[in-house]
Amino acid sequence: MSDIKIHRDHSLGLTRAREVAWQWAEQAEAKFDMECTVIEGETSDTVEFTRSGVNGRLIVAADHFDLEAQLGFLLGAFSKTIEGEITKNLDALLAVPAKAGKAAKKTAR
Repeated sequence: MSDIKIHRDHSLGLTRAREVAWQWAEQAEAKFDMECTVIEGETSDTVEFTRSGVNGRLIVAADHFDLEAQLGFLLGAFSKTIEGEITKNLDALLAVPAKAGKAAKKTAR
């Protein structure tokens, strides 16, 4: 198994960071056939994502994002490419003002 860990600081605040995270989850679902679940908390949210060969979570806080993903054996060979794509997508979302997106498919509390 290969692990991917990405940390990004930001100054969006929790409400705007949630919007960015929801956009990221929508893109992951549409582009990579991920199943995403948003678990809302008082001071941070967790976006759990999974599909065959991948599972992970994105911690969404008022001042940072922490993404951790575990890749299965077959996808592990492409870990650097996958990490680069995730980084590019997350950085692009952080670079533009977040627009309120619809929530990911499932929201749990």
